Amino acid sequence: MDQYAFADQSDRPWIIGFSGGKDSTVLLMLVWIALQRIRKEMPFPFQLKRKVYVVCNDTMVENPIIANYVDDVLAKITEAARDQDLPIFVQKTTPKLEETFWINVIGKGYPVPNNAFRWCTDKLKIRPTSSFLLEQIDDKGEAIVLLGTRYEESVTRERSMRKHEVTGSRLSKHQTTVNTYVYAPIKDMIIDEIWYIINAVKSPWGFDNSILFKIYADASANDYECPTVVVNKEHNSCGQSRFGCWTCTVVKNDKSMSSLVNNGQNWMEPLLAFRNRLVENRNLTENRSDTRRNGQEAVRDDGTFNGNYTAEYRYQILKDLLFVQKEVQIERPHITLINNQELIAIQVTWNRDGYFDHTVGD
Repeated sequence: MDQYAFADQSDRPWIIGFSGGKDSTVLLMLVWIALQRIRKEMPFPFQLKRKVYVVCNDTMVENPIIANYVDDVLAKITEAARDQDLPIFVQKTTPKLEETFWINVIGKGYPVPNNAFRWCTDKLKIRPTSSFLLEQIDDKGEAIVLLGTRYEESVTRERSMRKHEVTGSRLSKHQTTVNTYVYAPIKDMIIDEIWYIINAVKSPWGFDNSILFKIYADASANDYECPTVVVNKEHNSCGQSRFGCWTCTVVKNDKSMSSLVNNGQNWMEPLLAFRNRLVENRNLTENRSDTRRNGQEAVRDDGTFNGNYTAEYRYQILKDLLFVQKEVQIERPHITLINNQELIAIQVTWNRDGYFDHTVGD
């Protein structure tokens, strides 16, 4: 409340990175409550002139359960902000068509990401959000990004956060974007406090936070420890699960999706099996070319290939994906795993690569 009304006299916008997860939910709740108090308690000069953007990045391969939940939440946020006359605006960002997951994998033949070749974060998350951020900087000169990051998340996260902090200031410099500052209001919170707020404080935009709690509980694997402060007997395990793309091949096993399946979301089994096939077939030499897309040779010391996916294997992935989509849509007809624009762009990419043996239409 103080940071919004007094500590910063400019009208540079606040940009909240909102994933719909526990930390970003608590961050937005606290900001929202602060704005309500300013509206109620502050005299006229301190009215709500600074815009607050709730920026949600859709990678287009999000876990469908989280994606549906986030869409419902964003709709409620938009409606409640309008009804309460608060300067809160929802902005959804998506990757450019030529940079979506399926264009890169099926169209261009990029091997699915792993720790050594993690191309997905930049193309699917950083670039779309950065584009919106730069638009705000062009308009206002500067912007402040609010993040739901916390020291407790990991030693690496704490080290990174402290590295960019400015002594005596709540704001730190953004790592990559000029004229941008980072504000992390919940950085000192522990997970018990996060879950207490979600379970005990009513959502200021009128959503049912118990839905989020249940998603985490259902996705929580047995090997996660989560000593949670609870507010009723039903809150026996909050879960530490991290949600991301259902296609994520950076992790060895997708524990959250496995747990969702084990807790009754059986319709997700084809997604999990498909994701596992992407991992298993990633490094098979018969699926890889002897060059990369830039023409550089990609042959291992043992003579096996390590380049981009062959055109034939890309076709097989697409065929597999479409069968999975058909199976999933029997129970969840609204779910689209790959859209028509991506299919057209894949066909164009195949043609440019001189691949005419099969078509997307096949």
